[in-house]
Amino acid sequence: MVLGKVKSLTISFDCLSNSNIPVYSSGDTVSGRISLEVTGEIRVKALKIHARGHAKVRWSESRNAGSNTAYTQNYTEEVEYFNYKDVLVGHARDDDNSEEGLHTIHSGRHEYAFSFELPQIPLATSFEGRHGSVRYWVKAELHRPWLLPVKLKKEFTVIEHIDINTPSLLSPQAGTKEKTLCCWLCTSGPISLSAKIERKGYTPGESIQIFAEIENCSSRMVVPKATIYQTQAFYAKGKMKKVRQLVANLRGESLSSGKTETWNGKQLKIPPVSPSILDCSIIRVEYSLMVYVDIPGAVDLFLNLPLVIGTIPLHPFGSRTSSVSSQGSMNMNWLGLTLPERLEAPPSYAEVVTEENRQSGLAPVAAFDDFQRALQGPLFAYIQEFRFLPPPLYSEIDPNPDQPTNEILSCPSR
Repeated sequence: MVLGKVKSLTISFDCLSNSNIPVYSSGDTVSGRISLEVTGEIRVKALKIHARGHAKVRWSESRNAGSNTAYTQNYTEEVEYFNYKDVLVGHARDDDNSEEGLHTIHSGRHEYAFSFELPQIPLATSFEGRHGSVRYWVKAELHRPWLLPVKLKKEFTVIEHIDINTPSLLSPQAGTKEKTLCCWLCTSGPISLSAKIERKGYTPGESIQIFAEIENCSSRMVVPKATIYQTQAFYAKGKMKKVRQLVANLRGESLSSGKTETWNGKQLKIPPVSPSILDCSIIRVEYSLMVYVDIPGAVDLFLNLPLVIGTIPLHPFGSRTSSVSSQGSMNMNWLGLTLPERLEAPPSYAEVVTEENRQSGLAPVAAFDDFQRALQGPLFAYIQEFRFLPPPLYSEIDPNPDQPTNEILSCPSR
């Protein structure tokens, strides 16, 4: 940018991330510098900074008002998250071109720091959609007398974090559907679909493990498939506009009549996509996993499982998969144990309690006065006498076997 003596005007952010990309969240402090380079001395009224964050939607629809009459209806809506202004050099008055109160900037490069805090309210994640967007930016304006202002705008990214390590997002998602095909007076067998995923919340780059069973009892060849969809919803003036986009998909093997296919954790990877936007009143971004059966010549049998794409990945201790697998391995190890061929007898009484302990146990307890006299009755004598008596002798033959009964035990019918 070269405008007379103003050689360049740039905006740079003090990045919080290691990737040198300005990314912030609600409550963070956005800071940076305005760099101004001039080739000669200039006099300015003000160097201003303006920061703003807002969500905005806009779309148009054609309306028919009668014969040969049509008009266009525009739908717009906006939500402002913050609006910050500050003057780095000079004064805020810019309604005159007087020479009073001007600030002199000498030739060379000059930097002016700025800083402001994002509000502590939930902010919508930066987003660019078909009919709307969520944007955050900083604009610098250099005002000089009798000249047009020099302006520069630079956007930064805000991410409203979604932690998938919450009970609602760690819960499994599952469903079952069935469809019977009809052709005139003939009815074929049903097509059934059952699907399950381990949780509702995922982050980009993860793979969704799909567990499904597809049974084809119809007379047609069908194909099981799975797809991840992103749904963008825009709201304005009581109306809603939806856009659905394909994110990822996979295809199973074709199933002929009477065949069944089972998916034991078939993986579908999530590509780099925007996180879900759930807290904005005019823009909503949602995801879903559709497991369906492609039926030629008929409406597909489909099953929708909701997804939430978050920003904070799964913690190791929050993984249901690891806990389930570990429990399964423990169960398998337990089933693999074998009992010894011959049970060993417990240790003898003499090995556990010596005669000295038994005799000392028979002596009256003299630690308390009143309490001792209260316990000198028959019950206390009984307890003291049998405190260290040996247990009955061990025997592998039950001395009191159960008496046979005439009842016949039967397995309940299935």
